[in-house]
Amino acid sequence: MRVLPQAHEVRRVVKRVFEQLGIDDHQLSDVNETILIDDGSYRGRSYQIDGFFAMWLVDAGLVQFYDADGNMLRTVNLFTETEPERMAA
Repeated sequence: MRVLPQAHEVRRVVKRVFEQLGIDDHQLSDVNETILIDDGSYRGRSYQIDGFFAMWLVDAGLVQFYDADGNMLRTVNLFTETEPERMAA
């Protein structure tokens, strides 16, 4: 069974990649995060800052990063990038 990463874990990944793409550390607190719902079902989240866009595709376990022109810059597999947190029994 795969455990989906928590939103705060994905935010850390997104901010780390945005920083690698050249976003200043002090700007990272201004990331615009949107929850994506399709036909009543939670599908993911999008993140925007300074001309960059990232989309978390929940079902696929991926975050895809794009520049202002819509060119895909990077794909991160969340099942290999994040470690699921332990849950209390």
